[in-house]
Amino acid sequence: MDVPLWVWAITIAGIVGMLVFDFIGHVRTPHAPSLREAATWSAIYVGIAVLFGLLVFAFAGAQYGGEYFAGYITEKSLSVDNLFVFVLIMASFGVPRVAQQKVLLFGITFALFLRTIFILVGAAAIENFSWVFYLFGAILIYTAWVQARSGGHNGDEEYQENAVLKLVRKVLPTTEEHHGDRMTVKLQGKRYITPLAIALIAIGSADIIFAVDSIPAIFGLTQETYLVFAANAFSLLGLRQLFFLIDGLLDRLVYLAYGLAVILAFIGAKLVIHALHTNELSWINGGHHITAIPEIPTWLSLLVILVTLVVTTLASLRHDRKVRERRPARDAGTGRHAAGEVPAATTDGAADTSARSSARTD
Repeated sequence: MDVPLWVWAITIAGIVGMLVFDFIGHVRTPHAPSLREAATWSAIYVGIAVLFGLLVFAFAGAQYGGEYFAGYITEKSLSVDNLFVFVLIMASFGVPRVAQQKVLLFGITFALFLRTIFILVGAAAIENFSWVFYLFGAILIYTAWVQARSGGHNGDEEYQENAVLKLVRKVLPTTEEHHGDRMTVKLQGKRYITPLAIALIAIGSADIIFAVDSIPAIFGLTQETYLVFAANAFSLLGLRQLFFLIDGLLDRLVYLAYGLAVILAFIGAKLVIHALHTNELSWINGGHHITAIPEIPTWLSLLVILVTLVVTTLASLRHDRKVRERRPARDAGTGRHAAGEVPAATTDGAADTSARSSARTD
């Protein structure tokens, strides 16, 4: 796929422009976005990503169009999984709702910059060393095993600070309380960083870990650097809006980790098969290519990704519905009342007040 320099320039300019628009139009004035605002802008960013894919179909052909959509859907799915960690970070550092947009946008910008570097390094490695596909495949298969072993996300999880954050706290003076959406504050003539800045560093360091499985996964679906970059960029651009849209639904996607494990294992196997086809390692088949196993076509990759995500999402929602249906019966068996429900029988004003207080507490 031969992409002219001017197409690269327009794409990068468009992505930077959307980031700037996000900051000026939504983040510069701190506020907690409504569900309607989050849904509207999520739909707009998904629409832009789909439109870009249709343009790839029109000008580069179905092969590259399919590769882009497979990559975009996979990266978007991994981004949703990353949101679990973002929720834990926000809760751990007590980031005010009105300031969460700012942290997310800066974190996404850093992630995009970081992944661009990873993409360029990965593309250069693939160009010069065919054995890199073995490495990428092994990383994805191992990540898939970790995902499956985790068994999903527990709502009671707590974020554990990594070595980077502990070092920052030792080196830089930090306030215990937030100061609006400010990253630093001057108190008694001394400059401090706020918990908001610590949360941003936490998200940035988490992005480095996310890139370890994200970049090999996309290279397993397409080796076209332009498509890898575009799929990553468009999957990240709408992540801030998606956070506020599905924040309350994340704990309901209990089987998402299993679905992602299947997808990552599948792409990992695809990478290993491709590595065998381009094998140059002397200790594997004498350095000769191994073509006994056919390459996995793009259409099959896209089908496996879509079916896996649909099945795991529907299974998660079905599981959540069953849990919710069992909860009223369990509460009734223990004498609990639903929120706001007051026992009908009260003998006097004191008993009535006590009953209402108990109902509210429950």
